[in-house]
Amino acid sequence: SRFALIYAGAQKNIGPAGVTLVVLRDDMLARCKDGNFTMLDYRTHAEKKSLFNTPPVFAVYMVRLVFEWMKKQGGLKAIEQVNRAKQERVYQMIDLHPDFYRGTVEPDSRSWMNITFRLPSEELEAKFLTEAKAAGMIGLKGHRSVGGIRVSLYNAVPLAAADRVAEFMEEFRKKNG
Repeated sequence: SRFALIYAGAQKNIGPAGVTLVVLRDDMLARCKDGNFTMLDYRTHAEKKSLFNTPPVFAVYMVRLVFEWMKKQGGLKAIEQVNRAKQERVYQMIDLHPDFYRGTVEPDSRSWMNITFRLPSEELEAKFLTEAKAAGMIGLKGHRSVGGIRVSLYNAVPLAAADRVAEFMEEFRKKNG
């Protein structure tokens, strides 16, 4: 009741890519303007109990499994505690060695889910990615439009994985810094 609208692009955290969660307070439906396309009118979805069109059954099923898993982990508070610890481990390496690991985001705007940084050269970044892959860590290459390194710490990533990334970062810096 505190929020009028919650719109969460929740892919990779509560389900497959493309999953969006919308929570709308009932009194907000009266504020919807006429003339919107049917699919973009929240009243359409509310009147049809979110079944105006065929729901993405697989995505809904996966969201259910993720919610059940989150509940078994101790709920949102427990997930938040683990996520806080995960991002702290990796950001600590960046903060301790700013001349080697250069964060790409101001500290007060940092993401808990996708931690991005650069190394002193593109050659070192390529070496980092190659050695990380050899150590069993995949998917660390930054987005194709910006490069660098991106450590994704979505809800399902265990704390041990963040610890391993931080350990690898320290080892790599000692060998190459």
